[in-house]
Amino acid sequence: MSYLRTFLPWIVFAVVPSAQWQWGALAALAAAVAVAAQQRREGAGPDALIIEIGSAVFFAALAGIAFADPGSAVHGYSAALSSATLALIAAGSLLVRRPFTLGIAKRTTPREVWGLRPFVRANTVITGAWTAAFALTAGALAVLAHAGQGHSTAATAVQAAGFVLPMLFTSRYVASLQTKAGAR
Repeated sequence: MSYLRTFLPWIVFAVVPSAQWQWGALAALAAAVAVAAQQRREGAGPDALIIEIGSAVFFAALAGIAFADPGSAVHGYSAALSSATLALIAAGSLLVRRPFTLGIAKRTTPREVWGLRPFVRANTVITGAWTAAFALTAGALAVLAHAGQGHSTAATAVQAAGFVLPMLFTSRYVASLQTKAGAR
């Protein structure tokens, strides 16, 4: 459930009709700020808010562009840019050795596990899977946008797969690790 909350701004942006993209960007910005504020009140630290903070920055910029020029060429590529931004945020978290999934996993994992190598390694693998999914999704959406299909049913399916597949991977990978740990 925490992944859904983390990605709520992106889901909000995806479900707002394309013709109203500036309002979608503004609604996503509001969702990003609300989610980050709520999680901060619940005690989440900045390391647990990497995606949320990145989301707020992205949607603030996108809303600014969308309201300044609703006919901007950025509109056609906004879905691809969204996924590319997520890929960059996720990759950046790996580069600084703070996989964004660590903060999410810490919410449901005992504190004594947080510094253990297997825990950090598992989150590095999971963040890598999300990074790859976001990058592949961005590429596929850019191809669709270039073909004039940036806001089509196919683009919606690609976006959904870009979230569902890494979620499935995450749940199965974690279950596999838990099974292995239980066998020891």
